[in-house]
Amino acid sequence: MFKKFIVNKDYHNTRFDKWFKHNVQDVPQSLIEKLIRKKKVKINKKKVKTSYRVQSNDIIELYGIDNLKLKPKSKNNKYKPSEKEKDKYDKFIIENNDNFIVINKPAGIPVQGGTKSFRNIIDILKNTKYFENSKPFVVHRLDKETSGVMIVAKNREYAQLFTSLFRIRKIHKTYLAISHGEVKKDINLLQDNLTIYEKNKKVVQKAISHLKILKSNSNYSLLELKPITGRKHQIRKQLFNIGNSIVGDEKYSVIKKNKEYKFKNLMLHAYKIKFMINNIKYNFEAEYGNEFDQFIKKNFKLLKVD
Repeated sequence: MFKKFIVNKDYHNTRFDKWFKHNVQDVPQSLIEKLIRKKKVKINKKKVKTSYRVQSNDIIELYGIDNLKLKPKSKNNKYKPSEKEKDKYDKFIIENNDNFIVINKPAGIPVQGGTKSFRNIIDILKNTKYFENSKPFVVHRLDKETSGVMIVAKNREYAQLFTSLFRIRKIHKTYLAISHGEVKKDINLLQDNLTIYEKNKKVVQKAISHLKILKSNSNYSLLELKPITGRKHQIRKQLFNIGNSIVGDEKYSVIKKNKEYKFKNLMLHAYKIKFMINNIKYNFEAEYGNEFDQFIKKNFKLLKVD
């Protein structure tokens, strides 16, 4: 007996082993290789390697997998939003088309669920009308406490396209940040070697961001930042390194923790994003929230950022 599958367009150009884990069973790599080695896998009637990239409408035949003692797929505890919460996300939608949406992500909610986070953006979106006939693909992330413009793809083709555009730096983002203290006027470029640890291995990454001071005084600075590289916590780390950490940042802070400096949100907002696809220019802007707005008005007497 064999089982027959036809590759969905969402998996076009995906490695076979990855397709297998998503569509058949999440099993060890060695087991997939064993199935291929024993000729229990044929694609379009031919034997292939695990590195083969499946194409749309490929016919995959799997032989003898009914006899394998496969553990059933674990049912992940996904967050289930209420109808009220799903409807609330209408006001966050900036763009909606057949291939992607652009949202103004609110502060205080992570993009995806994790060990410390259950409620998340992706689980909410997948239950909304915007993904009735598709599923959300994450193409970039914002920190939990960061608000602002974020792209979510609706199919694998555009997910791969956006991933490629980010990798070759063809997607340009602009952030607004409010930092502690007065940033020196001669600083317009931040260049750092940031250290991260991957599986206990120290990795040093070069980070570059353009900086423009929009308004400043002895207490705070309102900044526009355009990151060239895309490192984890890049802007937060870079502003901390020059002694002007972001207001509300408890992880990278030059201010000693006390009640006086307790803020509800991180004052970092992804303000604009622009890119080009098929010679069409896309420019999106996300309005900053009320707390960010009130802080600007109170401390800089500036009604709106142009």
